[in-house]
Amino acid sequence: MTFAARLLGSAALVSFAVAAVPAAAQDTTDALLLKLKEKGILDDAEYQALMARKASQPSAVPATNSAEAPQQAAAERLDDKKMVRMTDTGVGLQVGDVALRFSGSVNGFYVHDSGARETPQNIVAGGLATVGDDTSAIRNGLLPGFLKIELTTTQGGWDVGAHFGLYPGINSGLGNSGANGPGAPQALQTAGIDARQTYLTVGRSGLGELKIGRDIGLFGSDAILNDITLLAVGTASANAAPSNTSLGRIGLGYLYTDFQPQITYSSPKFGGFQVAGGIFQPLTTVGQSEVNSSPGFQAKVTYDMVPTDGGFGAHAWVSGLIQRHDATGLLPAYTGRAIDLGAKLSYGPASLTGYYYTGSGVGTIGLFLLSTDALGRKRDSSGFYVQGTYGIGKFTLGGSYGESHLDLADDELVSNLVRKNASWVGQARYGLTSWVTLIGEYTHTMSEAHNGNDATSDALAAGAILFF
Repeated sequence: MTFAARLLGSAALVSFAVAAVPAAAQDTTDALLLKLKEKGILDDAEYQALMARKASQPSAVPATNSAEAPQQAAAERLDDKKMVRMTDTGVGLQVGDVALRFSGSVNGFYVHDSGARETPQNIVAGGLATVGDDTSAIRNGLLPGFLKIELTTTQGGWDVGAHFGLYPGINSGLGNSGANGPGAPQALQTAGIDARQTYLTVGRSGLGELKIGRDIGLFGSDAILNDITLLAVGTASANAAPSNTSLGRIGLGYLYTDFQPQITYSSPKFGGFQVAGGIFQPLTTVGQSEVNSSPGFQAKVTYDMVPTDGGFGAHAWVSGLIQRHDATGLLPAYTGRAIDLGAKLSYGPASLTGYYYTGSGVGTIGLFLLSTDALGRKRDSSGFYVQGTYGIGKFTLGGSYGESHLDLADDELVSNLVRKNASWVGQARYGLTSWVTLIGEYTHTMSEAHNGNDATSDALAAGAILFF
C-alpha cells in the first residue's frame, strides 16, 4: 500500500475519532495513533502528518457521562492486547500482537545391540562399535524428546522473539550426572532435562536476523539435520546403560555440531541463497584446562530450490569454523579449522544426500575431542556419508553409509587410537498419522585402530517418534 493510500485510510479514522469522541477522551485518539506508530503500522512521517491533521480539526462538543461510557467501551475494544485468538500455524495462540507457539517431539525404541566379546585385538580407543556382551534397552534415539516454546511479535517494525528448547529423555541418569551424563538403569533414578536452546532473535524484512543466545551451531548442522538416523537410533552407544541419546551417525560421517552460546547474523534470502556467520563461545580441548582469549568463528552459505508439483528440489550448503586454542602448561597453542559441504537432491518421492568434511585440529565425534596428541600436536580428520530414500505411499525406505577418519599427528607413535569409524544403516518408516511415525532400523558399525585392531557390532531398533 502506498504512503498516500495508508495516510488517506488513517486520516479517515482520525476524522471519525475527532468527530465522534468527546473532548475529554481525545487522549484516547492520541494513544491510538501512538500505538500504530510503535507497532510499525505508521512510520514517523505518517504519524506526524496525522497528528497535524487531527490538530487542525475542530474539537467535539463535550458529551455527557452517559455518552462517554459507550465511547470508552469502543476504545477498549480497539486495544487488541485484550484479544485472544488461535495462531495461524503450530500449536498455540495469539494474545494481542504476541504469538505463543509450542512444538515438540517424543520418541522411544527397543534396541538390541550385539558386539564381539572383548579381546586385546578389538580394543579401539575412540572406537564406536560395541565390544562386550549383547544388550537390550528401551531408550531414546538420536533425538531425545523436546519441547520448544516461542514467543514472537512485531515492535516498531522489528520482528522479535524469545525461544526456549527443553530436551528431556526417557532414560535414567545417575545422581546429578545431568541429562548427558552416563545412564543408570537402576531403581529410584530419574531422567534429566537438557536445556539446549535459550536465545532471542531480532530481525526485519530485507535486513535479516540477529540471534543471541544458545542454539545449534552453524558448522555441521545441516549434516545432522538431513541424516535419516536423526529420526531413529543409528549406532547404539552405551546400550547397556543408555543416556538421553544414541549416536546416530555422529562420529560415523560427521562431527557433532553441538548447541553453543553464540551471536550470529543470518541474511535475507537472495534467489534461494542465504549467508550466516557469527562468533561462538570458544570450546576447550576435551581433557585440557586451557583458557582461550578469542572466540570461535563459524559461517555457512545455503541454497534452496523448492520443488513444485513433485518436481526437482535441492538444498545445498557449505560451512566452516576456525578457533584458536591458547597454550596451557607445556602444551603449545594451536588453531583448529574445518570446512564441510553437502547437498540433498529430491525428485518426487526420491531423495539423495551427499556430505563431506575435512579439518585440522578439530578431532572426531565431537568438536576438539582427540584433536591433538599428548604433546599438543594437531591431528587431521575427515569424513563423509551418502544416503538415499524412496517413498511409497505412507512407507519410506532409506539407506546410508558413512565414515569418519582420524589421522595421527606428525611423529605420533602408532597405537590403538581410532583410525576409522564407519556404519551401514537400513531404515523403514511408516506414517501412521500426521504426528506419529513407526520406524524399524538396522545398523552395522565398524571401528579400526591405527595398530590394526578392529571391532564390529550390529544393532536392531524398532519404535516410534511423534512430532507436533
